[in-house]
Amino acid sequence: MTLNPTPVRVYDTLSGEKRLLETLEPGKIRMYACGVTPYDNSHIGHGRCYVAFDVIYRYLRQSGLQVTYVRNFTDVDDKIINRANERGIAAVDLACENIQSFYRDMDALGIARPDHEPRVSTSMPQIIALVQTLIERGVAYASEGDVYYAVSKFPTYGKLGKRTLDDMQAGARVEVSDKKQHPMDFALWKAAKPGEPAWESPWGKGRPGWHIECSAMSMNALGECLDIHCGGQDLIFPHHENEIAQSEGATGRTFSNHWLHNGFVNVDNEKMSKSLGNFFTIKDVLQRYEPQVLRLFYLSTHYHNPINFSDFALDEAAERVAYFYETLRKLEIFLDQAGSVGAPFGPLPGEAFLNEFEARFREAMDDDFNTVRVLGQLAEAFKLANELLMMRKAKQLPNALAAARQLRDKLTYADEVLQLFGAPPADYLERHKTKAAARRGLSLDWIAEKVGDRLIARSEKNWAEADRVRDELLAAGVVLMDGPQGTDWMVSDVRAGAVEGVAGPDAG
Repeated sequence: MTLNPTPVRVYDTLSGEKRLLETLEPGKIRMYACGVTPYDNSHIGHGRCYVAFDVIYRYLRQSGLQVTYVRNFTDVDDKIINRANERGIAAVDLACENIQSFYRDMDALGIARPDHEPRVSTSMPQIIALVQTLIERGVAYASEGDVYYAVSKFPTYGKLGKRTLDDMQAGARVEVSDKKQHPMDFALWKAAKPGEPAWESPWGKGRPGWHIECSAMSMNALGECLDIHCGGQDLIFPHHENEIAQSEGATGRTFSNHWLHNGFVNVDNEKMSKSLGNFFTIKDVLQRYEPQVLRLFYLSTHYHNPINFSDFALDEAAERVAYFYETLRKLEIFLDQAGSVGAPFGPLPGEAFLNEFEARFREAMDDDFNTVRVLGQLAEAFKLANELLMMRKAKQLPNALAAARQLRDKLTYADEVLQLFGAPPADYLERHKTKAAARRGLSLDWIAEKVGDRLIARSEKNWAEADRVRDELLAAGVVLMDGPQGTDWMVSDVRAGAVEGVAGPDAG
């Protein structure tokens, strides 16, 4: 098998190093990501995972590669069955309800829908056929209506997680069963139980085990070999380890050339867990923050590293995005109101930066999709934008406008991947103000009343009263902005000056 290298380097979990992304076919990428088990609303860990892989998907397409992206739904699972039984509804109805909720969350976060989204419930023929192949090849066995994978028959079992079979057995909680030949053998097919959905199979009615589904669905959509397999680090063992054993046990070929895993989401430096009371759904967060805020928060740490979720981190991200959109709003006005001016002459302001923008963007993204470096580049871009907005003198204006147009195009290019700046700036800023005020516990009517009191004081030249009202608002976190069109305001979530920062300290 000949692999075709691309300029992109990725950290591959299997090799344990950063290496060139190589494809089975020139110019084509077969990419698979493990999807959700839709038994509840999606949480912020799901958001982190699928934003990361959305950026990868978008960047590879922008690079001219033909990407076929597949992400599944595990809509047959113990959690779904148990939750559906608790609610007294059919498991398929619960799954469909939560799949729709998942779509709402992912769409809000700007996550492109994959090319194919297979479901376990509609993939039974492929799953059953793969189990049968594994039995025929001697790496699986039927036992009293169940079917198990014989891990001892796959000599490289444990290669993804860098552990031996003995180490895994010693450190794992394994299901003890007389049906198994080895304690670490895992179920490919489970015999039917009362109150559970079941399908006919050569081994009797039942349903698939957790791991077999992804092997069957990915190979059915993409073929026996993948270029990229993605998922959270929590899936390395046992899920992805078992996928490798199943797929390679059935075909005798390398299942995936590259394994990409995103880091965990911690909450205030603790693992997110319902038992700890620090569990947040995407829906919860989007009631308080705009989707672009959550997306920027995710992108501010390299996807392979853990990320710490906190109110402060989101507030800081909210200020940064508001700074982006306020600058974009001013840039729009600047370009629209400029009218007809003379042609630019000589070098443009920031010309070297503008000329290097796309090359620097690609250099960062080619280095394992390093969005942290890209955000640092955006910090420079928005600093330049604000410098251009100050160049309103007649001699400066033609060059400033030409540079501003180029800069706007560069930001559009980057945002094809980042998906941060798609909203109309004025609309975004109004929504941001409303949610920021709510986070501060401030009434919009109270703010409007105070702004009106200050305007009256200013009209009466009562400067002391105008200053007192301004200071009262500032103490509550409301910053006033006086301009030619009147007085506007914003709510500051974090320390003064935070809006000027874009890139965090974590450079991945």
